[in-house]
Amino acid sequence: MTVPSRRRFVAGSLTAGAAAGLTAAGVAPAAAQDTPASVREAATVTPGDPRYAELSTRGSNKRFTARPEAFRLTATTAEVVAAVDDAVRAGKRIAVRSGGHCFENVVGDPAVRVVLDLAAMDAVTYDPRRRAFMVEAGARLMDVYRKLYYGWGVTLPGGASATVGLGGHVTGGGYGALSRAFGLAADHLYAVEVVVVDARGHARAVVATRDDQGPLRELWWAHTGGGGGNFGIVTRYWFRSPGAPRGCDEPSRLLPRPPGTVLSGMVYVPREGLDRASFRRLVRNHGLWHERNSDAGSPYAGLFGGLVMYGRPASPDAEPTPAAVSFAHMDGTRPDAERLLRAYAEAVADGVGGSPQISEITAQPWLTATQDLAASQDYEVGRQKIKSAYLRRGWREDQADVLYTYLNSTGHRHDAASVSLQSFGGRVNTVPEHATASTHRDSVLKALFMNTWQDPDADGESVDWLRRLYRDVYGATGGVPVPGRDSDGCYINYPDVDTADARWNTSGVPWHRLYYKDAYPRLQRVKALWDPRDVFRHTLSVRPPHGR
Repeated sequence: MTVPSRRRFVAGSLTAGAAAGLTAAGVAPAAAQDTPASVREAATVTPGDPRYAELSTRGSNKRFTARPEAFRLTATTAEVVAAVDDAVRAGKRIAVRSGGHCFENVVGDPAVRVVLDLAAMDAVTYDPRRRAFMVEAGARLMDVYRKLYYGWGVTLPGGASATVGLGGHVTGGGYGALSRAFGLAADHLYAVEVVVVDARGHARAVVATRDDQGPLRELWWAHTGGGGGNFGIVTRYWFRSPGAPRGCDEPSRLLPRPPGTVLSGMVYVPREGLDRASFRRLVRNHGLWHERNSDAGSPYAGLFGGLVMYGRPASPDAEPTPAAVSFAHMDGTRPDAERLLRAYAEAVADGVGGSPQISEITAQPWLTATQDLAASQDYEVGRQKIKSAYLRRGWREDQADVLYTYLNSTGHRHDAASVSLQSFGGRVNTVPEHATASTHRDSVLKALFMNTWQDPDADGESVDWLRRLYRDVYGATGGVPVPGRDSDGCYINYPDVDTADARWNTSGVPWHRLYYKDAYPRLQRVKALWDPRDVFRHTLSVRPPHGR
């Protein structure tokens, strides 16, 4: 997400035993770095250990604290296998964490007794045997970007936050500033190593690739958007673009090359003087522009932007906030890039009252611009609640009116609230819907609803405020963005337990259709094959076909 600071094996299934036999060829060979010393047990941190407090609160959302019986700090795949074996044998519920950016209480669920922390597994290397880049699940996005860029001049079209771990990011699809030009991060996934548990309760590591057939291919597919914590624990990824030259072993030609220069600009919209009609116009302008300019062949495929609409601060003494900011980043290597970027800003501001201000256009090297975007993304910290939506069309006037009312309200206790509409489409929408588990392939925008506060006593009120806002924006469809003409459901990397709660989702559409649409039954079959004991589960996890 990006919010500038205020400042198909289809029908049928196999038995679990048959699946285990078919997957034998997929057992991962010992990695080059797995020396005998690396098969020691992972470090175990229990209450009383001075490291426990920091590990308990390492998650990004400070509403949640993890207090398991133990954290297992794994450094190799072999250590993950051993730790999972130990937990399953002892009958203890497990969860996994890489970057710690899950916005719901998966790791901190009281039922979880063992948390596997993969933060130390952060290697980024080129694997000549697979002709792909290997990235361990604990690697954080900005570190991945730096190593790929400085080492080989390539990148992944992933998200903006510097500290998001690759482990969960790719399993949910992963999108960011380069996605309109290059697709989702998961679109470039060639192979994945997963620690799975068979029907006998034994853990093992399996490598599944895009080139495989049968159950292995299904396991690979499930990790291209099927969400984290569903089928096993990802320890390593390998990336090579589907369109990379066949047989090519030159690393710099196997993943996208980012633009050398990025142009940036902004439309600043003051709160003062922005009435309801002008707010409607602003939302309409931004939505229409994306409806008209989000084809993969558009000259704007290299533009990524957002309209971030801010809530009024709770305290009259708080730092003033604008009503909205529309930011944009453009591939500066196009000869007409500056003209295109300026035309975008003018289209967003056209006819908007309240004196919107269009900034000067600045140029930066790609990595510098990416680091700056990450700094603004990661600015807000604290106790949070978020919700999401895919948009096939811009929001209607009545939806804009709901936003205007809530974002200008007072009497709340949160410190920072925002609703952002972020550029989507482009190359993302050229991938067939069922080629990957990321099935939202005809949207032009993503929406992110976010509320942040610091006071634990404000949890109930602040969560309720965002729930009501989201419910009312989608009041015509039962409080959620039901897939249809205008909307296309929700993003699994922004999990929201309210979608499974009949108090907040009155649409009659189950949560899993919002996140996975028609891919869900296929994901359930993968679940039955690869996690027959339902070891890997959480509130919004893929359910076994005949499970609870």
